[in-house]
Amino acid sequence: MSKTCILSVMISFAVSAVLGPIVIPFLRRLKVGQTVRDDGPQTHLKKTGTPTMGGILILLSVLATCIIFLKDHPLMIPVMFLTVGFGLIGFLDDYIKVVLRRSMGLRAIEKFSAQVLVTAVFAYYIQHYTDLSLAMKIPFWQGKYLDFGAWNLFLLFFIVLGTVNGVNFTDGLDGLAASVTVIIAVFFSVIAIGTHTAIEPVTCAVVGALMAFLLFNVHPASVFMGDTGSLALGGFVAATAYVLQMPLYIALVGVIYLAEVFSVILQVTYFKCTNGRRIFKMAPLHHHFELCGWSETQIVALFTMITALMCLLALLHI
Repeated sequence: MSKTCILSVMISFAVSAVLGPIVIPFLRRLKVGQTVRDDGPQTHLKKTGTPTMGGILILLSVLATCIIFLKDHPLMIPVMFLTVGFGLIGFLDDYIKVVLRRSMGLRAIEKFSAQVLVTAVFAYYIQHYTDLSLAMKIPFWQGKYLDFGAWNLFLLFFIVLGTVNGVNFTDGLDGLAASVTVIIAVFFSVIAIGTHTAIEPVTCAVVGALMAFLLFNVHPASVFMGDTGSLALGGFVAATAYVLQMPLYIALVGVIYLAEVFSVILQVTYFKCTNGRRIFKMAPLHHHFELCGWSETQIVALFTMITALMCLLALLHI
């Protein structure tokens, strides 16, 4: 591992760990507490009032680290842009919900439009300011790429928006989204180093930021990342995958994100088609496991181990 990688992890970890005891009490004083759904698992009701918007810690530590290495690693720019861009959308949504006390946050059309705009700028930058191709490496088929020509751009929007919202659905238990994503960030770091793509400062910065964030976010969490963090992490995963030409690998290493999204789609579709019957006890999927009697820590451990195993499987066929 290069000196740059080590420094990126350590600097980002230090910034997040130092800011935590400062930012969390500040958020508590602002009374930016989480509002827990009454129809959710009853064990979550005690979390009401826990500070949210903790994703600020992740964003600040990643940005502070990446700025140091940006001059020599310009390919980090699109990854940083999508991470920060979606993070800002999440921040605005959180701010409206917990500070302005508008429970719905951004309206659905406002949120979707902002996400499309940020994705469009990312796509434009990739196509006009880098030498990157939108062709995608095919898992388990070394050296082969999938190229849909003009349809690649449509797929980019679908994959980016799907990934971002998949991470958002995953953020429902203490430490879940952070634990799953830190494993994926390690995976991307290994690939970036091995392929000399020169984006390892940002992938390693995310690893460091999430490790420090978990100090405050593991059960029982003293802060939640909110949409500020979950949307930012979704942007990071999608952007990194595209810079590495590996968006198809998201279905492998991000299988938990995929499962969470599809559990919601299946639940809603089945509910409507059967006049109120359900497949799962509750969606997203992690709530189903909770209502089956699993503890939060057990679910987080299981989902994290599945992610780690899928990352190892993906590494075997790079």
